[in-house]
Amino acid sequence: MKTGLAALALLLLTGGAAPAAAADDLLARGAYLTAAAGCVSCHTDKENDGTPFAGGHAIESPYGIFYTPNITPDSETGIGGWTDDEFLAALREGIAPDGSHYYPAFPYPSYAGMTRDDALAIKAYLDSLEPVRQPNKPNELRWFVPGRSAMGLWKALNSPWDYAEPAAGLERGAYLVRHLGHCGECHTPRGAGGRLKLSQELAGSPKTASSEGAPAIDNSPDGLADWALSDIEFYLELGMRPDGDFSSGGMAAVIEDNTSQLTPADRQAIARYLKNLR
Repeated sequence: MKTGLAALALLLLTGGAAPAAAADDLLARGAYLTAAAGCVSCHTDKENDGTPFAGGHAIESPYGIFYTPNITPDSETGIGGWTDDEFLAALREGIAPDGSHYYPAFPYPSYAGMTRDDALAIKAYLDSLEPVRQPNKPNELRWFVPGRSAMGLWKALNSPWDYAEPAAGLERGAYLVRHLGHCGECHTPRGAGGRLKLSQELAGSPKTASSEGAPAIDNSPDGLADWALSDIEFYLELGMRPDGDFSSGGMAAVIEDNTSQLTPADRQAIARYLKNLR
């Protein structure tokens, strides 16, 4: 109540202009960061013309099929009513409002490096969307996959968010690649238990019967060694490789919903960071 009265007083004193402009700026920043974080690609069932952010997208993995949840502000089937702290715990720690642990198909190990301000800007944008009442689909996991109650132990044994400090001048690119864009979730190989092999950051992951795999995007001969910075920036904007071929599969959605929406400066920061990875 006190917060609401304070906001009302500020509106009366300023004529509403400054708070309205600040709110617009926050939503615009949140929309940009939501695109940078790739939220719509995963939380939209595009295969069945689903509503953006309403969930239902199938993620195939060696452990079965994970269905992404509804993250619209619907109070019953989405994230409506979540507090800031609950949202932060879910995004950066993989802990649901009821205290249960999410499966790491949700890339909270990468989002753990997201700043509080950026995370809350994303929440503000998601809260501004039209609520969509759509119940979440249950996952279809293989028989040996433990329940979510075991994921707390998985975090303790396989914590993959211990990134080293990036080289000076590459911090923005590292932040976009490692945390907001969570590129390593696909492009870094995994060991036992699904732990990311950070010593082989972005060195590619193999194709399997349940995964299309992902190529190396470090600066190795198997990766981007032959690509110029401008080649990478152009690819992130339009999805066209230096040989004239275009991206396909999951990366096509990443280009459309994520990297093409970034500023040229941010695409350049990503390119510089990737070219620095030996």
